[in-house]
Amino acid sequence: MTELTLNKPGQKVRLSDYPEKPPKGLTEKKVQAEFGELCQELFDLQDLLWGARQNSVLVVLQGRDTAGKDGAINHVVGCLNPRGVHVTSFGAPTQEELEHDFLWRVHRHAPRRGEFAIFNRSHYEDVLVARVNKLVPKPLWKERFGHILDFEELLAEHGTLVLKFFLHISLEEQEKRLLKREQDPRKAWKINAGDWKDRDHWDDYTEAYEDALSRTSTKAAPWTIVPADAKWYRNLVVARAIAEALRPYRKAWQAQLDAVGEAKKKELAQYRQKK
Repeated sequence: MTELTLNKPGQKVRLSDYPEKPPKGLTEKKVQAEFGELCQELFDLQDLLWGARQNSVLVVLQGRDTAGKDGAINHVVGCLNPRGVHVTSFGAPTQEELEHDFLWRVHRHAPRRGEFAIFNRSHYEDVLVARVNKLVPKPLWKERFGHILDFEELLAEHGTLVLKFFLHISLEEQEKRLLKREQDPRKAWKINAGDWKDRDHWDDYTEAYEDALSRTSTKAAPWTIVPADAKWYRNLVVARAIAEALRPYRKAWQAQLDAVGEAKKKELAQYRQKK
């Protein structure tokens, strides 16, 4: 299998079962046309979302260092109207954030109706980095899975489409990308010794990701495991999954806009009659 959308809590995930590379025989040239069509479709769907104001969309991007979270944002968000998109990157929590519950800094960036919110890393760092680096006791990070499920269920109940993506990169490809940063003066600013230190804990992070994917994949907030060794295929899978999630709402959003349009026309007709 290439990518997989998980929507059943407790469905055990083994990342070794899922490839990091695109299907054999598929090339960047072959998917250019599909990505272009998806890009236009996403723009049109977002326009309906913005106008109808019945739903919002939260896209969560998780993955190891160099997996391509920024790249996915650049290409997929590039298909959307910036007017209704907000991107938030979550790094190490500030002192103020540490003085609140772990979801406080995340919840305030949830999207309003009609809008997209893109999270570059997210509340999942508190069951990944916090777990691997032993920043909090095990009983505490284990409890957070339940809080995350409740949080995402709350968002879904209020009309947010929660779409979560794990960008699945191989150990070998990550090394290539880290070394490339050192060789490219334009990317040297991204060099971080911590990225290399995290590679020493590759298996620990694998276990943490598998646990998170297994425990928090639900129908209301599914995970998609995205092969991320090829950037062009990664972008296609993310765009395709978002479009597939939004399509079922097209008719309802259009019906809402049609009703608003009719009301506006009546209002205009009444105004002209009075003149």
